[in-house]
Amino acid sequence: MTNEELDQLAITTIRTLSIDAVQQAKSGHPGTPMALAPLVYVLWNRIMRFDPKDPIWPNRDRFVLSNGHASMLLWSLLYLTGTRAVNAEYERLGNPSVTIDDIRHFRQLDSKAPGHPEYHWVSGVEATTGPLGQGIATSVGMAIARRWLADRYNRVGFDIFDYDIYAVCGDGCMMEGVGAEAASLAGHLGLDDLCWIYDNNHITIEGNTRIAFTEDVAARFLGYRWNVLRVGDANDLERIADALAIFRKTKGRPTLIILDSHIGYGSPHKIDTAAAHGEPLGEEEVRLTKRAYGWPEDAKFLVPDEVPRRFDAGIGARGAEARRRWQTLFAAYHDQFPELATEIDQMQRRELPIGWDRNLPSFPADPKGLAGRDASSKVLNVLAQSIPWLLGGSADLGPSNKTLLTFPEAGDFEAATPGGRNLHFGIREHAMAAIVNGLVLSKLRAFGATFFIFCDYARPAIRLSAIMELPCIWVFTHDAMGDGEDGPTHQPVEQLVSMRAIPGLVVLRPADANEVVEAYRYILGLHHQPAMIALSRQPLPTFDRRKYASAAGLARGAYIMADARGGAPEIILIASGSEVSLVVEAHEKLTSDGIRCRVVSMPSWDIFEHQPQSYREEVLPPRVTARIAVEQGSMLGWDRYVGAAGRIIGMKTFGASAPLKELQRKFGFEPERVVATAMELLGRKQ
Repeated sequence: MTNEELDQLAITTIRTLSIDAVQQAKSGHPGTPMALAPLVYVLWNRIMRFDPKDPIWPNRDRFVLSNGHASMLLWSLLYLTGTRAVNAEYERLGNPSVTIDDIRHFRQLDSKAPGHPEYHWVSGVEATTGPLGQGIATSVGMAIARRWLADRYNRVGFDIFDYDIYAVCGDGCMMEGVGAEAASLAGHLGLDDLCWIYDNNHITIEGNTRIAFTEDVAARFLGYRWNVLRVGDANDLERIADALAIFRKTKGRPTLIILDSHIGYGSPHKIDTAAAHGEPLGEEEVRLTKRAYGWPEDAKFLVPDEVPRRFDAGIGARGAEARRRWQTLFAAYHDQFPELATEIDQMQRRELPIGWDRNLPSFPADPKGLAGRDASSKVLNVLAQSIPWLLGGSADLGPSNKTLLTFPEAGDFEAATPGGRNLHFGIREHAMAAIVNGLVLSKLRAFGATFFIFCDYARPAIRLSAIMELPCIWVFTHDAMGDGEDGPTHQPVEQLVSMRAIPGLVVLRPADANEVVEAYRYILGLHHQPAMIALSRQPLPTFDRRKYASAAGLARGAYIMADARGGAPEIILIASGSEVSLVVEAHEKLTSDGIRCRVVSMPSWDIFEHQPQSYREEVLPPRVTARIAVEQGSMLGWDRYVGAAGRIIGMKTFGASAPLKELQRKFGFEPERVVATAMELLGRKQ
């Protein structure tokens, strides 16, 4: 066969594997893989620096399939290139990441060919995608990470980090707001290591895009300060290769390649129709399409021997050589710059420097106290000096969130200063969260911050951080009614319980400055879980830990902060965050009245639920049924801790615009209310 014939054989194999898998699953999206097979073939087999035998070597090019419904493109590539599996301990296993049996069981339980790309499940997937726009926004985080890594670690003659990031996207990604937010920031930062390839096929589920989407995408991206290229035929391999070559030569701007394609290419009756987008072609149309390709009509999951060999001679050989050269370079780098090389090694394994927490502050008792956000600021600035690859920022609220890194070496990440540790996301919460995911996928430890109420804007990416099991750090301030005068639009009510509902997300609401310290100590120790910390705007009393239990109890999710005197408790008061000081005051009053009262600080439901039952029953003895939970948020879920006989003091409505003390009085967040409720529960008179 000629090279051209081998190219077409490989492309047709990708197309037919995709068609057959979707048809067998009786669900999926065949049209986009049929259209984009030439693109991914050229990108992977001619351009990308990726070694299928070691899919996690640090200087590999990244490929993100943002239109994740076209996942059969990726499963076909991983199978045909012979990409190998890696486990959670970063061990290269040698067995295939995706097998032909996985493809035969596309979208079925336990198959390594699920309906959308899953980062934590399949080696060779760089990011979980599916919610449209998230993939391209995440790729901006990857590009920022590459720039930052290059600035810190590259030296003359040692280009340790010089990879590129490719993201394939479709009309849906172009319409979603998160993509626009991320594109705007990428253009501002001049991320020339980033290339988006836009599958311009004019088709969505409801039909032709003209019913809702008629903007000039090229003009928009030129306005974003991107380099914009166009390939008018998605089957023209040389024009695709030329456009990708221009991207690699372009400096100072990210690149958008608009690729005009035909969804369902080759299908006689479904090409350029919505029917090719989200449903199988049907058995008869499959046969007709294969006939159009010159493929055996009744063959299923056919992979000619020449195709894996073609990929092995292309990306296999090129990727292995690129990795070998890099490893040789890194060995010399290790000899010349051992401290920097050690940092890179630690980063890749998600380890931390020795003694990373030795300088964390300890706050003295203070009835006036310190706001959670202020304590967080002090802790972040210590941690960032101990962990060089800890960086992050806020959606334009750094001064309010107190997340600015202020030590002299911190600096701002901008186009001209890519080594800065302060990221400025602008007012782009949605993109910020996706970008943080991209940073952490690149093995940095990154945080994103905003007011807690605006976590709703960031939620889709936060959910993905939990699905991907990424140790992202989400810092949310103004956690309750402390932002009183701004009113209900700025006062979280349902946000705490909604974040607690995300599986795998550790939610922490510390009660004082020392709990803030312990919260960060816990968070930084996580390897495969994201965490969010909800912090107060207003000062909270710093407890005298000689009188009350150590804040280190936070590491168990809930702990006995103050216990009953003279015997077992008659009543238990449970609270998180700012309400802990409130129940401590109530505890002191009840104790002075001769009532045996226990206070439980519960900063994290999730951590507490993972403790042994014996510990949970030690903190909350089943025999003590008189319990009160107090939290300035939705009461939903607290019944699991107070039981049928207990009471919850929480929010049943949205807040109001007024000074904090007036709000506390209006909604019953005062010690007197807790005391009165306790006396009522115990059947005592005040």
